[in-house]
Amino acid sequence: MLRRISGGDRDAFRQLYLRYHRRLARFLSRVTRGREDAEEIVNDTLWIVWQRAGEFRNASRVSTWIMGIAYRRALKLIRRAATHSRVMSLEGAELEAVAVDALEAADTRQMLERALKRLPLEQRLVLEFTYYLDHSCEEIAEIMECPVNTVKTRMFHARRKLRAVLGEGASPKAGG
Repeated sequence: MLRRISGGDRDAFRQLYLRYHRRLARFLSRVTRGREDAEEIVNDTLWIVWQRAGEFRNASRVSTWIMGIAYRRALKLIRRAATHSRVMSLEGAELEAVAVDALEAADTRQMLERALKRLPLEQRLVLEFTYYLDHSCEEIAEIMECPVNTVKTRMFHARRKLRAVLGEGASPKAGG
């Protein structure tokens, strides 16, 4: 499909757009605060794919290449932001709660979201790529342009900090 896109095939690009738009928008809406920012990055990412489709060398999966472009575009947006308010947010992080009680599941999800927000940016991203987008350490290393061992270290520290933060919230509440 990328070969066809590199030749200017608009139908092939339309197919790719339909295949990746929702996935990118979902990821980026969790990475940025505003829907407008996410949509801007999706459009930038797909524009880059249109322009550089011929440069893809099959060194990774197409999805990894496209997510890497989106990731780098998102980082540029975050770095440009003057305030901390536009920094990564994992609001709405999906937690597949086994709990039968929907209220308990919502409380658990909110507790997880608050805990994730307390993690450093790179550690949150590693968790997002691993558990939400199902990327391997090797793919994450390629997307984040860092060694695989760095990804593993970030994952180790993120899990440890997440356990500690969640442990703080697990203490019994008075007067509950």
